[in-house]
Amino acid sequence: MNKLISVFCLSTALTVNVAIAHESHGQPMHGGIVAEAGHAQFEIVGKDGGLTVHVSNHGAPVATAGASGKLTVLSGGAKREIELKPAGNDLLQGQGTLAAGDKLLLNVVWPGQKPLQARAVVK
Repeated sequence: MNKLISVFCLSTALTVNVAIAHESHGQPMHGGIVAEAGHAQFEIVGKDGGLTVHVSNHGAPVATAGASGKLTVLSGGAKREIELKPAGNDLLQGQGTLAAGDKLLLNVVWPGQKPLQARAVVK
């Protein structure tokens, strides 16, 4: 009986952890715009003329060492491309600004992997 109770408690604890991880999935954690592609969730944050992209997988940071990225910003009829470079464990950074209504196309690639592409609209 004690083994049955232990198994039940363990399975319940694991289920709760998964539910908590999924609760924040898709939600901005840094006040930015969330876009998803493949195994990654990207949160794009603009501040003081710079852009920071936080990269995670179900809330866990994803290392950006060796990664490269490009953010294409469509604003009305204008198109801008912003190069993104690793800047910390789970960050990519570049220079630029975003405005409400901008359409974003984010391309990120890690060495030896297929590129990931995510889309979002600035609200």
